[in-house]
Formats: sequence, structure tokens, C-alpha cells
Amino acid sequence: MRGGQSLAEALESYLAEWSERTGIAVETWALPSTDVPSRVSSGVMATMREALSNVELHSRARTVSIAVTAGKSGLRMTISDNGQGFPLSGNGRGIARMRAAFAEIGGTLSVNSVLGEGTTVTGVVPSHR
Repeated sequence: MRGGQSLAEALESYLAEWSERTGIAVETWALPSTDVPSRVSSGVMATMREALSNVELHSRARTVSIAVTAGKSGLRMTISDNGQGFPLSGNGRGIARMRAAFAEIGGTLSVNSVLGEGTTVTGVVPSHR
């Protein structure tokens, strides 16, 4: 993150810039209130950028909802849009990049899309004790 920014601060500023630039509303449901290890933060930010790029380029969504929580059990990230959805057989390079970013930090990522209703990307990184 830039200059000691927390993940929550980095997400807040990125989401504000992205929403301003694209005209797509962002509803932030939750941001982490605790410190997140920097490599996990980097993976989350890379995945967030990729997911929002996909929303901007393909979804025709008007709103994106974001929730990122971190606690004893780990980190969970959910990005949902109200766009047009897509057939999951059409998994593109963006989804592969998001899955790879989460795999690198020991997590898993799933994508669920319903035609005409939107897409949800969910990433989970369990705590490593």
C-alpha cells in the first residue's frame, strides 16, 4: 500500500477514484478494521482492480457492492454487481488472473454469475496459524 496506508484506506481511495471515473456507484458494506498482512493486502488490491475492470468493461452494471472483512479466521472479499452477468463457461483471462492472485496468498476465489442479474466474486484467505 502507498505510504503505510491500511488496506481499508487503500480500498476506500481506490473505490472512490474508480466510481468517479466510471460513473458506476460503489456501495461499501464493510472494510477491514484490523491490519492485514501486506502480501494479503497486495493480493486483495490486485484482485479488486481486476474485478472492477471486468465490471467496467463487460457488465453494464450501475452499482457494485463491496465487502472486505478480516478477522481471526482470515479475510473474506465479496464484489457483487447488478450487471448483465455472463455464462460461466466463458471464464476469461481476468478470472484466471484473480484466481492466481488469491492462490498466491493461500486463498481461493469463486465467481458466480446469473445472466441478467449480475456477477459476484468471492475470495477467502484463511488465517495461517
